[in-house]
Amino acid sequence: MPEAVPEPEVPPGTVREALSQSMILPPSLSAEKLFTPLQAMIALFLVVALLAGAIWQADLTLTAFWVFAYAVFAMVIFWRFILTLMGVWLRFSRKATLPDALRDDLPVYSVLVALRHEAAMVDQLARNLSALDWPRHKLDIILLVEADDHDTREAALRSALPDGARVLTVPAGDPMTKPRALNYGLAFATGEFVTIYDAEDRPDPGQLKDALRAFDRHGPQAICAQAPLVSTNPSAGFLAAHWALEYAVQFGLFVPAVAKIWHPVMLGGTSNHFRRRDLIAMGAWDAWNVTEDADLGLRIARMGGRTAFIHSPTHEQGPTRFPAWLGQRSRWIKGFMQTLIVVMRNPVRLMSELGLLRWITLNLMLGGALLSALLHGPMTLIVVLGLVVPELSPDPYSLGLFGTGYVCALLADLAAPGRWSVSRFMALVTRPLYWPLHTLAAVRAVFGLAVRPSFWAKTPHQPEPLEHVSAWPPGSSLSSPSSCSER
Repeated sequence: MPEAVPEPEVPPGTVREALSQSMILPPSLSAEKLFTPLQAMIALFLVVALLAGAIWQADLTLTAFWVFAYAVFAMVIFWRFILTLMGVWLRFSRKATLPDALRDDLPVYSVLVALRHEAAMVDQLARNLSALDWPRHKLDIILLVEADDHDTREAALRSALPDGARVLTVPAGDPMTKPRALNYGLAFATGEFVTIYDAEDRPDPGQLKDALRAFDRHGPQAICAQAPLVSTNPSAGFLAAHWALEYAVQFGLFVPAVAKIWHPVMLGGTSNHFRRRDLIAMGAWDAWNVTEDADLGLRIARMGGRTAFIHSPTHEQGPTRFPAWLGQRSRWIKGFMQTLIVVMRNPVRLMSELGLLRWITLNLMLGGALLSALLHGPMTLIVVLGLVVPELSPDPYSLGLFGTGYVCALLADLAAPGRWSVSRFMALVTRPLYWPLHTLAAVRAVFGLAVRPSFWAKTPHQPEPLEHVSAWPPGSSLSSPSSCSER
């Protein structure tokens, strides 16, 4: 068992101290205090206006609401159709070329992994991190474990992590979130570049090198390089099949398309790469936002930066049980709400920072995701009731919009990369039955935003059976078991 070393010192009044206490981000860009007084007044006015309209002009109010919602929903469908076409074009126009030459002297690369109640995952994590194709003496791996999580810390200290890996104890404090832990780890990272992984992640061994090539190719405007996430267990049931198909569309079509035109990219929760100095200059992660990835991606765009897309994937398991799915999806939706509130504190300034087209893109991605989640359930119910009870036949607008949305989703599902299987085919056919679950998650997210806005719903993980894990391709650099140190 490695010898413990003293807690790292944090000099007062330094960037390191600010990072370690999640205080580096200006309040105007943080979700710590969610609504500004002006936003609260506008929200109150809208609620009062809707209630008054529902009392005195119920039919007119309901019609106006549905016209607005359907109009925005139609724009979201059209935007996703455009992204599908762009993603397909990028997918099939991509030429097989030799990778760019790497620097002669590779820089130090920091890998941050925030862990909580992940003792069962540590051995698998150690095996996956050991496969990274990067010189061991230039790999700065930091495992971030919460102060009360003794089991995970002990498991990490016993694991076969590469030489020089550190287990850092995140001091107790609020909020207890992944971004707070990442900020603490960033304060002690030594790499020129930084990436983050989750406990269940199995990154392609060459991902760090591909990210470095992307930064060198795109220059200083590229603040982030995002790798695609691929679900490994689509055959594990209804939820896992749909999760895998969502990932295939999101990271196989949508994210590459948005990144190609340098529009705002809502980052994935893992496998994003940064120059450490740029990440600190951007304010690092918002400890109070439960989708810190989406928030940071939009902040990069607001500050004039760009996100590049790389093709070395990270594999991870999707949720198979409904409580785990619901917890994670409701956290995402709650975080999207937080992010939308933060970026819309000054819409005019936001438009001046992004430009009109990128401003529209941001709203269609973020606002569209929220509206879609809220509308999917009621719209599906209207259509299903109409099919079962002819007297309740849906109006042509609802039926037309529902059908158009399904056809566009079907095109994206068909065009997304990945292997075809019975589970994928069943997910494609049963897509409309999956959508109403998003409305349940959205309702839970609204309630969570009201009572516990920064509560992090932890997703439980289980190790993958070794027989289900394919061998890494030639070129990975598996190391022998070694030791790590605790701080």
